[in-house]
Amino acid sequence: MDRDQMRRNTAIFPMSSAMKLTGLTARQIRYYESLSLISPERTPGNHRIFSMNDLDLLLAIQNYMEKGFTMKRIGEILNEPQKVETPEILKHNEYQRPLLNRGDLSRFFQ
Repeated sequence: MDRDQMRRNTAIFPMSSAMKLTGLTARQIRYYESLSLISPERTPGNHRIFSMNDLDLLLAIQNYMEKGFTMKRIGEILNEPQKVETPEILKHNEYQRPLLNRGDLSRFFQ
């Protein structure tokens, strides 16, 4: 494992930092953990600590949720990414833009 991978896999962020960096609530993060979408490490005191890879995964889950995917579908995507190549996923991966809000005209002025 190279140094960059080792740094990204090192769990150093407590729940409060993960919440600030992802914009998710503690309840959402615990829910994703209960669905086995993430598995943060634990301290000896049983507190969750997150790595950069965990934070990236939380942001990916949040992005899929914003795109309208169900939790079941997100679990399928994250747990078996090499097998899931449906048009909806390919489209999602191709267009990583946020959803258009009502009244948002920025797409016309680039």
